[in-house]
Amino acid sequence: MTTQVAISGHEADHSGPNYVAVFIYLAILTGIELVVYATGLPQVAKAGLLIALAGAQAVLAAMYLMHLAMEKKALALIAIVPVVLVTFLCLMLLPDLTARMWTKSEHKIGETNPAEMEENPVAPPAQQVPQH
Repeated sequence: MTTQVAISGHEADHSGPNYVAVFIYLAILTGIELVVYATGLPQVAKAGLLIALAGAQAVLAAMYLMHLAMEKKALALIAIVPVVLVTFLCLMLLPDLTARMWTKSEHKIGETNPAEMEENPVAPPAQQVPQH
């Protein structure tokens, strides 16, 4: 540090992220994810919580481990715009995905029970060969 002061003439700003604190926060979020996974919550609630926790971890990693928190605001805007677009597009696909889930469900109408049929359901009906 003294050589930097002697060379540049002023003391260097070393206000970087506290990596130990970021590690602790990420470890706590991972522990919460494990607790959420182990609980008996409904699947939708469990998936929503796990996605939110993963998003929080991604934001922490991007802001402090990738040093986006120390960059100019224009660069942060460049990083945020794709996240907003991906979220918007995923939410726009939800109505289509839910409609497709309903159409793939098994329908009981029109099904026949092979045990209730008169003839053998496995063998095709015998055909008469015309005699010449």
